[in-house]
Amino acid sequence: MSSSPLLHAIPRNALLWLLIAQALVIAPHLFHIPPWIAGLWLFCALWRVQVYRSRWSLPRAIVKLAMMVSAAFAVYVSRGSLVGLDAGVALLITAFTLKLVELRSRRDALVLVFLGFFAVVTGYLYDDSLLAALYSLLPVAALLTAWAGLQQAAGSRQSPRISLGLSLRLLGQAIPLALLLFVFFPRLEPLWSLPQPAEKGRTGLSGQMSPGDIAELSQSTELAFRATFDGEIPAKNQLYWRALTLPLFDGRSWRMASFGTDLLPGQWRKQGASQAYSVIMQPSRQPWLFSLDISESTQADVRMLGDFRLQRNRPVARTYLYQAEAWPQAVAEPLLSAAGRRHNLQLPRPGNPRTREWARQLREQYADDRQLVAAMLAHFNQQPYHYTLKPPLLGENSIDEFMFDTRRGFCEHYSSAMTFALRVAGIPARVVTGYQGGEINTAGNYVQVRQMDAHAWVEYWLPGSGWQRADPTFQVAPERIELGLQDALGDEVAALDNSLFSPVRYRHVAWLNKLRMGWENLNHGWQSKVLGYQRERQHAWLRQLFGEVNWQRIGIGMVAAMALLLGLLALFIIRPWQQRPAPAQRLLQDYDRLMRRRRLARSPQEGMQSHAQRIASQLDALQLQALEDFVTVYQQLQYSGDGNLQQARYALRQLWRSMSPRYLRKR
Repeated sequence: MSSSPLLHAIPRNALLWLLIAQALVIAPHLFHIPPWIAGLWLFCALWRVQVYRSRWSLPRAIVKLAMMVSAAFAVYVSRGSLVGLDAGVALLITAFTLKLVELRSRRDALVLVFLGFFAVVTGYLYDDSLLAALYSLLPVAALLTAWAGLQQAAGSRQSPRISLGLSLRLLGQAIPLALLLFVFFPRLEPLWSLPQPAEKGRTGLSGQMSPGDIAELSQSTELAFRATFDGEIPAKNQLYWRALTLPLFDGRSWRMASFGTDLLPGQWRKQGASQAYSVIMQPSRQPWLFSLDISESTQADVRMLGDFRLQRNRPVARTYLYQAEAWPQAVAEPLLSAAGRRHNLQLPRPGNPRTREWARQLREQYADDRQLVAAMLAHFNQQPYHYTLKPPLLGENSIDEFMFDTRRGFCEHYSSAMTFALRVAGIPARVVTGYQGGEINTAGNYVQVRQMDAHAWVEYWLPGSGWQRADPTFQVAPERIELGLQDALGDEVAALDNSLFSPVRYRHVAWLNKLRMGWENLNHGWQSKVLGYQRERQHAWLRQLFGEVNWQRIGIGMVAAMALLLGLLALFIIRPWQQRPAPAQRLLQDYDRLMRRRRLARSPQEGMQSHAQRIASQLDALQLQALEDFVTVYQQLQYSGDGNLQQARYALRQLWRSMSPRYLRKR
């Protein structure tokens, strides 16, 4: 004989919190899932409410199959595949939505709650900022509240606030244990690898540079990285953050080298004082890092290549923290190999004849390489060149047209033209791309660099002195290097402020700018202290604490600390020294005594509903009805706060009477 549907029905309180939790879980995913999923959820939520009001019925199997196939096909059309992270997350949210219309029992509702927790976690694959972490507490609390509501009787009218209060207490009690696990549990590399979302974290810098590329990138205010220095922050005109060197030129674009010498460590000699710093880099999906010249890192997954850039052994797919030490006065490659000289003098044979002739004339005037470089820089400084984000389009001989016709360009135009001319004059040279300057956050005393700080400059080689930096942009617009892009271009950068939430929109309003700096400093702390707490930093901290990283000893200590925390928490909740059994508890004790006498004992870990379902087949109709009546009124008394003690006692007496020997003899 089956038990009553009341033991399986979903309480109204739990259903309300399930709907709220679904809305909170799906909301942040709306930025990267097909928009039609939001409409699907509204339809399913309406259907579920109408089912609860007995106006609609649950869908039949054929309808559910049709909805599932249609939704999967829609995901395929929207994403072009059913494989991959973006498609997988869309399918998960779709299943999380469709599950709503087939809820028949508390077990189905528990499946929905567990799916919700998993969907919350997938949100961190797209956004792991402090704001996203704080927001995720809302759907987690709502899911816990729905879970708590599922433990109530189906007919309960308990206020949703009571379930919410219980879930918040549970979250608060879990915080000490979560902190303990975060600090001491080994930081392991994932056992699997997931492709990153298509729209997540683009640096903008690529392995080649054409006219207009960096000008386009500089119109973005997205954060690229933050850098913290041990000591004073260097002057802005010294903050040249190297990303890539581009030695290959095809007449229009500069590209990264494909020859193997760049894979070898750079040859350099330390000189002068060093500057230690750390960088928190935003996801770029590229392996190269950003560093000052000339930098080295002791991290196992970071190395210096032959062109003096730092590179990680795998792409930066999530926020990444690394430490480095820069030697600004170091001599970089004092001896240039024949292959290196050939590659850094390479030029396409035809093209840009006027610039070639101009460079040859300079070579005839200046036999000394330093004097020739100074003459080129003076040319950019003295001639009517203009620094602009909106340069005119250039034709086939782009360098000639820029140098002698338009004379209007961004940093890539100036660096490209000067590198070309230096090579014509016989001086090895190459283009370097990266970032220049950055905004100093006074709240946290660090530098935050945005995509709008992207820059390109020139490196040329001198015998004995190695690679030297030259920046023709400084000769045309010195305020770009010393102050920043906003001060250099003024009205042209005003378009960046159009967005309501642009980080530079309110920089001239003192109190708003102070609030922005404070919030960004909180994000910096979140990324450095929490997201940056990876294996290397954990080992370093544990060595300071214990002297040696002995995982066996740490594990024993962690288990002991967890036991102590759980014991203290149990004492705080139970308080056995001051509590008497509550009326509901005494009723439960009487119930258990009855069941033991009838050889139907309830195990300590077994709930009332589970026990009733297990023994239902051993009872007749009258006994089963009495059992269900008692379970219902007991749950209302114990969990809803609006139960009737006298009614519960009466239900228990009826259960005793139905199972008494006198009744059994009459039967």
